[in-house]
Amino acid sequence: MAFTGKHIFSRKNLLKIALLAAALQVQSNDVSAQDQKTFTVDMNKPKGEINPNMWGIFFEDINMGADGGIYAELIKNRSFEFFRPMMGWEKLGKNTEASMTILNRQEEEHQANPRYLRVDTRKADTTLGLKNEGFRGMGIKEGLAYDFSVLYRQANAGIRVKLELLDSTGQVIAETAFQPTADVQNWQSAEARLVATKTDPKGSFRMWFEGKGVIDLDMISLFPEDTWKGRKKGLRADMVQALADLKPGFIRFPGGCIVEGFDLSQRFQWKKTVGAIEDRQLIINRWNTEFAHRLTPDYFQTFGLGFYEYFLMAEDIGAEPLPILNCGMACQFNTGELVPLDELDPYIQDAIDLIEFANGSVNTTWGKVRAEMGHPEPFNLKLLGVGNENWGPQYVERLAVFQKILKEKHPEVEIIASAGPYSSGEYFDYLDKELRTMNVDIIDEHFYQEPKWFLNNAKRYDNYDRQGPKIFAGEYAAHSRAATHAEQRNNWEAALSEAAFLTGLERNADVVQLASYAPLFAHAEGWQWNPNLIWVDNMKVYPTPSYYVQKAYSNNRGTHILSLLDQGAAVAGQDSVYASAVLDEEHRNITLKLVNVSGQAKQIALNLNGSQKLAKNAQVEFITANDLGAFNAVGKELRVVPQQTTLPVNKKKLDLPMQPHAFYTIKITY
Repeated sequence: MAFTGKHIFSRKNLLKIALLAAALQVQSNDVSAQDQKTFTVDMNKPKGEINPNMWGIFFEDINMGADGGIYAELIKNRSFEFFRPMMGWEKLGKNTEASMTILNRQEEEHQANPRYLRVDTRKADTTLGLKNEGFRGMGIKEGLAYDFSVLYRQANAGIRVKLELLDSTGQVIAETAFQPTADVQNWQSAEARLVATKTDPKGSFRMWFEGKGVIDLDMISLFPEDTWKGRKKGLRADMVQALADLKPGFIRFPGGCIVEGFDLSQRFQWKKTVGAIEDRQLIINRWNTEFAHRLTPDYFQTFGLGFYEYFLMAEDIGAEPLPILNCGMACQFNTGELVPLDELDPYIQDAIDLIEFANGSVNTTWGKVRAEMGHPEPFNLKLLGVGNENWGPQYVERLAVFQKILKEKHPEVEIIASAGPYSSGEYFDYLDKELRTMNVDIIDEHFYQEPKWFLNNAKRYDNYDRQGPKIFAGEYAAHSRAATHAEQRNNWEAALSEAAFLTGLERNADVVQLASYAPLFAHAEGWQWNPNLIWVDNMKVYPTPSYYVQKAYSNNRGTHILSLLDQGAAVAGQDSVYASAVLDEEHRNITLKLVNVSGQAKQIALNLNGSQKLAKNAQVEFITANDLGAFNAVGKELRVVPQQTTLPVNKKKLDLPMQPHAFYTIKITY
């Protein structure tokens, strides 16, 4: 079953849900005396405030997350700038080697996009054509319009261009044509619309050049009409909707290791990703060759999804923008290339100019660029990351230069610093000490571990310094080893362990200000890394069990931390149960999150101490699966999804029979 924002269940599933809900209403006969616990929630004494933007999302162009994913362009290698200029294209007809050639513009204004295709039909024996395969095919939907555009140059009229959409068998399922006009020197734009008569996840696109003449082509593009908010040449609506449904407090972009680059020439340079699309300089995606077992030679970054689009998407879904910039270091797992300290000025200027691009008035240099792109109002940037998973003295030296200058010029912007790629050990300990000495605003910690680690570290932040820097749990994911194929690593065991760990983040939200799972998206046929939060194919979106865990936290955030105790101690794994509680003063409710990671049912009595007058019933959402290896497979009905019921609140007491391997979110209004 595809993700649509609502779930449609079969009669069999509805019966199953009803039976599960009924089970919550009664005491379980299988619960032994030692499995009966009493927890106390003190509603009158909040322990600390919670950042309203705590739960967010991390976006990186990995696993075809941008090109071939959320960026809705269907044409692969639209400007012929891949290392192999015709990758993704097939030449059709005879004499194509002589009749179709790649040329390079020498003009300075075209340095970012020098290549174009010249089609010369004057000596061709047959009609010439081009076919584009798309990104693992093109997802075509019956009745939907597809918008074609191209830049072209033609000295003399004579060629007519026929456009076609094809299904997976090669049959034409949409067609139209346009007649290029003549202009001796200038490039012109043309647009056309095709309406599909059939649905096919593996479609393709074809062009025919009819008549005799010469035409130059660049930026051959095809977008579906149903983009997010209907923006032309925009984003894939169902993928953005899956993010909006999380109600994220922030969106971190553009990564990840993609910020650093294999070497500095391949680093992410934000200034090359804004302005006119045809002027954005394509580069190789660093995940193109990173993993020998998942080589992706056709993976490049067109930057149609650039920094402007990232800021706009954040605004659309109500999230704070959180960009990360290169600190003058390439990925230390690759080349580890360094910018000398006395040559760091351009990197620091990029950071200063980015703040101006995001926040500056239309009268500033970069504020004017933002306004000309369609957004005169500022984006109100408040957070900026310097470096990603960098470590060692070289990073500290460069970070110190950034920190000094940025704090002088923009003290209103909080700086996020990297704690490196590890959650413990020599590298982590060194950075933790140095960053605290520097008094950085926020430290970015990362955790890619097996489920057991997450269970054992639910108390990680219980004793962190409350006066020192705040924490950003910037990348985390439980890596289940029980998997026969990619999506299975996102199984219920992994998600359940994450749910348990996140109770510790929520309990310590006075220290942990920000948190985000990573990576975000993965195309089922184009991934390099797993697990991932959301899997997609060319047609649909498939949230993982981890997605629903993240959603439970981000959709049920509070304003203040409440203590939830078992005999005076935080509930952090005793008898395999984990729990946290928050108060939401704005919406007048309390939310409890409880996790049972064992294979045994638990009976929990909750005493809700406080002066608030509580509603008679609590709203309960729960996720469970008998099989810890259960997962949501691409192309199939979702197996692990949230279910809802209610529980009575009697004299500020609530009895919760917890099923084995289950995660509960309980909301009570007052």
